[in-house]
Amino acid sequence: MQVDPKLVALRRGLLEPLVLAAVESRQRYAAEILAVLQEANFPAQEGTLYPLLSRLRRDGLVHHEWRESPSGPPRKYFSLTDAGRNQLAAFRDYWNELTHMINAIGR
Repeated sequence: MQVDPKLVALRRGLLEPLVLAAVESRQRYAAEILAVLQEANFPAQEGTLYPLLSRLRRDGLVHHEWRESPSGPPRKYFSLTDAGRNQLAAFRDYWNELTHMINAIGR
């Protein structure tokens, strides 16, 4: 089934706030973030996630710490900064406004 390109673009724009939400309540490493997104039926891939995490870190929205792993090399765990929390809250507010507009128009 072919997905409308407009919907694909909308979904692509949701990746950043979804990643921020994934690390809102607990620290996660990249594979965990990817699993959370996939469990929510969001089609994310490593090739998209890793560059985004790097950008979010450079932008000061997440920070990371290295931790030893019981099953391999150390892992980089990500969590929100205060700026990341503010960004996620702003997105949620805006999303609610958009949802309200879509539901209100034409009724």
